[in-house]
Amino acid sequence: MTPTHFAFSSMFMLGLAGLAFHRTHLLSALLCLEGMMLSLFIALSLWTLQLNSTNFSASPMLLLAFSACEASAGLALLVASARTHGTDRLQSLNLLQC
Repeated sequence: MTPTHFAFSSMFMLGLAGLAFHRTHLLSALLCLEGMMLSLFIALSLWTLQLNSTNFSASPMLLLAFSACEASAGLALLVASARTHGTDRLQSLNLLQC
């Protein structure tokens, strides 16, 4: 395993561990998701550079576009839950209520 591969794998695993273990606030969960998407973007960009082919050159930009859409939807949900519930704590959100 190369050091670059180890760095991006550990970056993704740290984001996943943060998402799994620190689910107290919605903002911290969104930040962990963004860290995971950033590690995937950098790893995919380096992979296309190592292949030296133009066939996969659009895939990092597509991933970045989906990541931006995911971030905007997450922030909209954060603002909506903060307005209705007064906090972003995940324990205060009841999914069974309308």
